[in-house]
Amino acid sequence: MRILNLTAGRLSRHRRGPIAGALLLLLGLVTAGGLWTAVMTSASAEKTQDLASQVEEGRKLFLVGCSTCHGTNGEGITTDRGNNLGPSLVGVGAAAVDFQVGTGRMPMPQPGAQAPRKDVAYSEEETAALAAFVATLGPGPAIPDESDYSIEGLDSAAQEAAIVRGGQLFLTNCTACHNFEGSGGAMPRGGYAPKIRGVEPKYIYEALLTGPQTMPTFSNGNLTPDEKRDVIAYLGSLDDAAAIGGFTMGGLGPVAEGLFAWVVGISALVGFAVWIAAHTTRSNKKKVEA
Repeated sequence: MRILNLTAGRLSRHRRGPIAGALLLLLGLVTAGGLWTAVMTSASAEKTQDLASQVEEGRKLFLVGCSTCHGTNGEGITTDRGNNLGPSLVGVGAAAVDFQVGTGRMPMPQPGAQAPRKDVAYSEEETAALAAFVATLGPGPAIPDESDYSIEGLDSAAQEAAIVRGGQLFLTNCTACHNFEGSGGAMPRGGYAPKIRGVEPKYIYEALLTGPQTMPTFSNGNLTPDEKRDVIAYLGSLDDAAAIGGFTMGGLGPVAEGLFAWVVGISALVGFAVWIAAHTTRSNKKKVEA
């Protein structure tokens, strides 16, 4: 019994030593690291497998609904006469697909100068699959997250400042095409700048990133992510703004206002003048000849 007590005492003294503590810490770190690596490797492999499955599904959808104009590998198709059936999609990124397909602009019934917004042809899952496939063709802008275009996380003073900055940026860069309050306008060669009032913030951000149709691309070098967010905040504020001038006439600017003035204003004045003349007192006396 005494020998056993002595042996236990020696072991206890060794366990309390600095080397034993370091060994135990090292063993714990190795065990935790091994478990973490195993879990992350499994999760990463599962995520990779899910992405590959999504890309394959997107490729199938692309071959059926998009390859007629854009080519089987997204290289674009040009006819013998030089007409472009569909541009190359290499490098446009997932954001371009999410915008074009998510707003119903694609697939187009036929090539044209403008792709109008219409009913969506694909579900959200199918749109995501198409975007994942096109993203594999070449590096391009990714689909933005809500935090990229929302000011909900800011306090009231910061939100107001963002709206003011966004208004200045919009008036400088966007009003020439989209009108001073985002009501849209005509463009050369059969195109037009669509109305962007009431459009989902994500799609406005994606349009700024990718430059659909005749719209220029506002990369992060032209407008920073925060500046894009501010422009979207300004457009959102227009929906809540009061019409101080009264009847807005669609917010289409001086052309609509001038047409209203001529058609309604001048017509009212002419009608009023005719009414005055018709009710003016006239003399019944005949002119006496000399």
